[in-house]
Amino acid sequence: MKYIDEYRDGPIAAGIVAEIRRVQTRPWVLMEVCGGQTHSIVKHGIDHLLPEGIELVHGPGCPVCVTPLEMIDKAHAIARRPDVIFCSFGDMLRVPGSDGDLFTIKSLGGDVRVVYSPMDCLKIARGNPEKQVVFFAIGFETTAPANAMLVWRAQQEGIGNLSVLVSHVLVPPAIAAILGSSQNRVQGFLGPGHVCAVMGYSEYEPLSERFKVPIVITGFEPLDILHGVLMTVRQLEEGRAAVENEYSRILDRAGNKPAQKLVASVFEVADRKWRGIGMIPQSGYRLRGEFREHDAEKIFDVREIDTREPESCISGQILRGIRKPHDCAAFGTLCTPQRPLGATMVSAEGACAAYYAYGRHLEKHKAVAELIPSTALTGAA
Repeated sequence: MKYIDEYRDGPIAAGIVAEIRRVQTRPWVLMEVCGGQTHSIVKHGIDHLLPEGIELVHGPGCPVCVTPLEMIDKAHAIARRPDVIFCSFGDMLRVPGSDGDLFTIKSLGGDVRVVYSPMDCLKIARGNPEKQVVFFAIGFETTAPANAMLVWRAQQEGIGNLSVLVSHVLVPPAIAAILGSSQNRVQGFLGPGHVCAVMGYSEYEPLSERFKVPIVITGFEPLDILHGVLMTVRQLEEGRAAVENEYSRILDRAGNKPAQKLVASVFEVADRKWRGIGMIPQSGYRLRGEFREHDAEKIFDVREIDTREPESCISGQILRGIRKPHDCAAFGTLCTPQRPLGATMVSAEGACAAYYAYGRHLEKHKAVAELIPSTALTGAA
């Protein structure tokens, strides 16, 4: 397919891998931040193509995975109410809370609906004035503009029966939390291309300077990721630490200014909890005071929720890049996409789901993967 196949060219991939091998003189641990990058890495076997000593670990870049259990339980409490139509993207419906998921609530009579755009909620609210319509607004900076537009439109049109349950988080504070941890092993980052398409990448520059770590904003195709690895390894080998843009065909340093303006008019930065990480100061969004009548947490008074994480789930360590899915005793046995213990298995962007989908739970996979030729990238779906 035009504009895609050229970023999945096997011979070019082999050439980049050869250049990484030529440049590399010591082991390096790199983290890809975005869940979409994780799936591309696992799907195309990129981690198996890299030279020995280049390790990729998976960061907290899956918006569903980092939504705290407390917030999921709040969503479920609201969705159970008979006066509520609860709207969400489909990837949240199977995420387990302390007691079941949104599918279970729907099967028991809750009015839970999948929407394909936040704007769908406006039509639902207009058509059901006797109900409270609630949208589960999660995600990184990427989804914030559309969710901000929903709230802005609801206020402009005087739609009083529409609110949002906000669980937006921001990438740069999470990177800072990882780098500041005593357990950190990460020496360089493949930055999130989609997030930076909205926000630009200037806010990553103080992080790179403070922690002396390379951050290369990277795309999602196999050649993007391999090129991002090469750019990061070059910096590490040269003793440099800067922010570089591998994804220049899509984004620039400034980002999307109109989208940023809209987000800033509806949301303000606040402390946020991250699943598996805990509270990170100034790491998320909440609604500004002038939009409080659309704040579901306040409308339904679900501010205090007791939560119970599965004891056998290590998704928190996976999200911090400390461990990988196959290190979990429950992976592929007690925990599968059909019966997930944690969000990293159920989400479309979760690391555990990626490992399972592409056979990493099979004992024979490692032997098979070692035989993957570089040309396997050509024409990959």
